Amino acid sequence: MNELWMVRHGRTEWSAAGKHTSHTDVPLLPEGEEVARSLKSRLADVGFVQVLTSPRLRARRTAELAGFPDATVEEDLVEWDYGAYEGVTTKEIRETVPGWTVWSHPVPGGETSTEVQERLDRVVRRVREADGPTLVFGHGHALRALAARWLDLPVTEGQHFQLDTATVSVLGWEHEAPTIRRWNA
Repeated sequence: MNELWMVRHGRTEWSAAGKHTSHTDVPLLPEGEEVARSLKSRLADVGFVQVLTSPRLRARRTAELAGFPDATVEEDLVEWDYGAYEGVTTKEIRETVPGWTVWSHPVPGGETSTEVQERLDRVVRRVREADGPTLVFGHGHALRALAARWLDLPVTEGQHFQLDTATVSVLGWEHEAPTIRRWNA
């Protein structure tokens, strides 16, 4: 059965501060590394047919510490491009754009939800074509959007799936319907 196992990278200084981080290659904090190591025993016996990671250091390092140093880099797993909001918190953005969220408002100089959807749809196709479970290492907003696309929902519905750092989520099937089997565990 093909399933999509998703791991958000371990905690970084910017994720701890709530800063939007797409292109900036922020390293894991020591506690982020420790939690990433703890994932190893939870993932070791699954028998993944493919393991993919975002090219960003924080995702690749999480994959390595979780026992997958040879994960294949997949450009489509990068975080939502925050453009001018890179390194800025939602609170700071809302000082000039009241009510702003990445799910509901434009991102100056960044990606649109349509662009995010197109690249994540390629990941969904790749996983669904696999003959067994796939493990991916990625980022908060992109993985939430990926879950929405797995469920055949618009990317913007990812707003309903809170995702903590260094957690494991599993997407699968009930009969022919895509489902969430485990979330934020």
